[in-house]
Amino acid sequence: MSLFSQIEFFTTANDLKSLPRDGWEVAFAGRSNAGKSSAINTLANRTRLAYVSKTPGRTQHINYFNLGNDRFLVDLPGYGYAQVPEDVRAHWEKLLARYLQTRDSLIGLVLIMDSRHPLKPLDVQMLDWFAPTGRPVHVLLTKSDKLTKQEASKTLAEVRRGLEPWPHCTVQLFSSLKKQGVADVETTLRGWFEAAEQAAGTYPPADDLTS
Repeated sequence: MSLFSQIEFFTTANDLKSLPRDGWEVAFAGRSNAGKSSAINTLANRTRLAYVSKTPGRTQHINYFNLGNDRFLVDLPGYGYAQVPEDVRAHWEKLLARYLQTRDSLIGLVLIMDSRHPLKPLDVQMLDWFAPTGRPVHVLLTKSDKLTKQEASKTLAEVRRGLEPWPHCTVQLFSSLKKQGVADVETTLRGWFEAAEQAAGTYPPADDLTS
């Protein structure tokens, strides 16, 4: 059975106090318009599970999707949006940094990058925020169908080299349009969940980020 076959929307939150208390989480993050929502929809084999906006930065909540068995996919707000007021941007940067650095039930991060524009400064900032946790990061180079095979191979090699400062990172090509790379993502995330469950005796931690 696919890891995502029973995925359902669970809840949404705009602050850490509203996050679920129990469950293992894998977060999806990425620049606005990098293809994050499309990637989630493709993995779930749905068309509108995650909202795809033509306006960068419109989705500004933390959205939880239940995978079953105390496992969750967490869709974080897109970053790098230019048309959002500074106070809103500052709020979300603080929220994302704290979530990534202190959320005990967060076992890994899937970082979405447009394969034509990878490793932008804000992507590097996300990697730096998450690195102190020692938890894995899996980079999806989306929209790879827009590259030739030669360009895709070159980009993959360049990004792999660029990720060397962060030893817990892996990377792959991904295309929502052609549904390429889905099995690789599922294998990676399933491994994360199973490793976390085995290490903790299957019981997820009860997070408390309300203070």
